[in-house]
Amino acid sequence: MQQPAPAPSLPDGIRARFVDNGNGLSMHLLEAGDAGRPLVILLHGFPELAYSWRKLMLPLAAAGYHVVAPDQRGYGRTTGWDADYDGDVASFRLLNLVRDTIGLVDALGANQVACIVGHDFGASVAGNCALIRPDIFRALCLMTPFAGAPPLKKPAPASDIHADLASLARPRKHYHWYYSTREANDDMWHAPQGMHDFLRAYFHAKSADWANNHPHKLAGWTATDLAKMPTYYIMDLDQGMAATVAQEMPSAEVIAACTWLRDDELAFYAATYSATGFQGGLHWYRCRTGPWNADLEVFAGRTIDVPSCFIGGAADWGVFQMPGAFEKMQSSVCTDMRFVDLLDGAGHWVQQEKTVEVMHLLLRFLRTL
Repeated sequence: MQQPAPAPSLPDGIRARFVDNGNGLSMHLLEAGDAGRPLVILLHGFPELAYSWRKLMLPLAAAGYHVVAPDQRGYGRTTGWDADYDGDVASFRLLNLVRDTIGLVDALGANQVACIVGHDFGASVAGNCALIRPDIFRALCLMTPFAGAPPLKKPAPASDIHADLASLARPRKHYHWYYSTREANDDMWHAPQGMHDFLRAYFHAKSADWANNHPHKLAGWTATDLAKMPTYYIMDLDQGMAATVAQEMPSAEVIAACTWLRDDELAFYAATYSATGFQGGLHWYRCRTGPWNADLEVFAGRTIDVPSCFIGGAADWGVFQMPGAFEKMQSSVCTDMRFVDLLDGAGHWVQQEKTVEVMHLLLRFLRTL
């Protein structure tokens, strides 16, 4: 059963409060800097929180920005969303998540956002914000590739990718579809190793600390190509995510050396997800694998014309997990892409693993606007 999420312990200068976003949510946000300054909004992904941005917020505020990071729909201390697997899944579709963000801007008393920044699934929201409402969202920083609105006409697949994955010599399944199943939330919420160790292994495996992360471009959306990715993306058919990442649990020495996510910081994530479970975030995946994002097809072919940049980790398989998306983002989706930078020594959690480098790149981008 869900419980209220705990309040984070924050550095001096970061404030926490709740706002009514006008779309059914009491949205919990972290903010730094004075209202009235140019607004920068930071959108987290899965399984992260507004807290994931804590180390970037004060430097951005010191540079003259009003910096806001919300717990998005389904996460953390934000309330008003449906955690029932059989409940209101449609409210988690991307167009409604854009509506959540516009409502947040309005609740802040603003009418423009100097830059919206999105990481992981937050990049899908940020990208669609800039695509659909460039009059509000005046610049975009992506930390996960965004391939634009879905096409009106989708080519028929050559084969059933799920059957193809399952028929490999080592039977596999795609984590997006696993996250869409009824059992995924319980598997992770009640992981046999406990929430803290589950999240430690999950964050570790997708970081540059895990020595086996050597991402590269994939030729296409085929079972043999997808199976080149680690098991946290293309899972063994008979395992859940808790068992998958347990195999990569770091040693005590590696954990002690992890300065970008200390155990006391991880404890906040663990306490939050122990209280809320993961179903809110998993609803986002259900909308991706199901029919709920079809309304975005009305924007098919539309480009992002506001200034954009991309900051990622060189050891992040997320850059290449959707074959062609990284290239399409640069060649046809974003018409004013100022730079693309993949940081050495960073995996998927780039804004946490390489905070100083990300801060310098983001400030460099903001100063060009």
